[in-house]
Amino acid sequence: MSEPASKDYVRIFDTTLRDGEQSPGATLTSSEKLEVAEQLARLGVDVIEAGFPAASPDDLEAVRRIAAHVGQNASEQRQSPPIICGLARTIQGDVDAAWQAVREAAHPRIHTFIATSPIHREHKLNMDRAQVLERIRTIVSYAKGLCADIEFSTEDAGRTETDFLYEAISMAIAHGASTINIPDTVGYTTPAEFGALIAGIRQHVDDIDKVILSVHCHNDLGLATANSLAGLQSGARQVEVAMNGIGERAGNTALEEVVMALHTRPKLYGLRTGIVTEQLQRTSKLVSNRTGMMVQPNKAIIGANAFAHEAGIHQDGVLKNEATYEIMRPETVGVSRSHLVLGKHSGRHALSARLGELGYSLQTEALDNAFEQFKRIADRKKVITDADLLALVTAHSQHAQEFIAVQAIQISSGSTGMPTATVRLSLADGSEQAQAALGTGPVDALFKAIDTLTDEKVELLEYSVHAVTEGIDALGEVSVRLRAQNTHTRLNPQRGQDNNPIFHGYGADTDVLMASAKAYIAALNRMIAARHATPSSSPSQHAVNDHATNTL
Repeated sequence: MSEPASKDYVRIFDTTLRDGEQSPGATLTSSEKLEVAEQLARLGVDVIEAGFPAASPDDLEAVRRIAAHVGQNASEQRQSPPIICGLARTIQGDVDAAWQAVREAAHPRIHTFIATSPIHREHKLNMDRAQVLERIRTIVSYAKGLCADIEFSTEDAGRTETDFLYEAISMAIAHGASTINIPDTVGYTTPAEFGALIAGIRQHVDDIDKVILSVHCHNDLGLATANSLAGLQSGARQVEVAMNGIGERAGNTALEEVVMALHTRPKLYGLRTGIVTEQLQRTSKLVSNRTGMMVQPNKAIIGANAFAHEAGIHQDGVLKNEATYEIMRPETVGVSRSHLVLGKHSGRHALSARLGELGYSLQTEALDNAFEQFKRIADRKKVITDADLLALVTAHSQHAQEFIAVQAIQISSGSTGMPTATVRLSLADGSEQAQAALGTGPVDALFKAIDTLTDEKVELLEYSVHAVTEGIDALGEVSVRLRAQNTHTRLNPQRGQDNNPIFHGYGADTDVLMASAKAYIAALNRMIAARHATPSSSPSQHAVNDHATNTL
């Protein structure tokens, strides 16, 4: 848990694993959620919102595993583990599921919410003001009887009448909430409006100084970071964010943007966090690879171009003094500018040591597998950079169950011929089979051959490829997103009516076609794993009513 509340300390509440995971196609397995949560703890976040336990048994189990295992070793800037939080609607069954999931954490938290705006009250909840206030009183009191740390959110606060918003907050505080969160759920407000909203709450709500005031902004108008910073300037001391800004629709406030704004402009804001900024790039990379949501090159702080300079005037200035065009050093956010790190003559110990410096501790079989992959790449690439190592390790350690694996590919393509791909796969029954196919291009032919071998009918929604580093021998990263054309893939309760969820896959190799095959098969493995999972109802399904949602 973070240090006690102070005037200049801002708690970083990370919702990558809950609100961020609600991005279409970003669903994570329990193992992947645990991996990301462990990295978030290393990053130094104060609160990890690990999921929505009432959504499904798998989500409950994922949150429970995170609560039991994450952050047990204090980071450099923290003396105890982070708070582990589970989201719950203002429904008793949801609260019970959240408590069951987080109770093993060193510092558990239940986060419950209800919509307060007129449009939500009328069209979603079918409740009047008095009914909403009664629900707050009942559920916050009930949750407080289970867990000492209760956070309460007024969904769509940005469009709520201020007098009723003050009433709702006062009711939650009176019945045990220790953190009050103010969400701009639909990204409607502007910085001036949102800052004034937080200032008004501090001025008009009794006992507001006895709780931590939090802000949770969405990016529909591209103002999430600006709104969050305005809220902090008006007195909020917790900010709810997601790594890379992922989340519903246009996404959540980006963790890296808020953290580095406070870090880079200390005199302006006078605020600090407990984030280990050198872990930002690694965390971004892990979240991107596990969710399949690639980071745009010009993304602030962690994009590939964030510290790149092409204009001659800029290059000249940076060579003379980095501060001419860089307001932060790349090393501050974990971007290494070293080039020659390891080569084909490097041994297992050197690889293990360098991976350890990058934050990866691989043991026995995992290290052997990584070393074998490293040697194969080093024979072709000659020079392996830190970026290459991170790509290799993250690609190799994908946690989807492996029903299918690529053994070999052979591609024939050209301007006058017919693109042909031959693929040999190991299949779920233990056999190895090969198949050839024609396509409009080599990638199309490759994917058609895989589809024929696996007897899968899928729709490819997105295919993206980029080089990890510069040069003709650069390692290529490929990300794909697909969905089944049939509807027998299980329904994810957290996606509501989505009978055909999106699955992503990631692959890395010096041969971009082999990376493409790895990524495509990784996505297929996720789809098959979801199909084989046993469908079951939500733990609190008996208590769920149609007007409640799990979106802030």
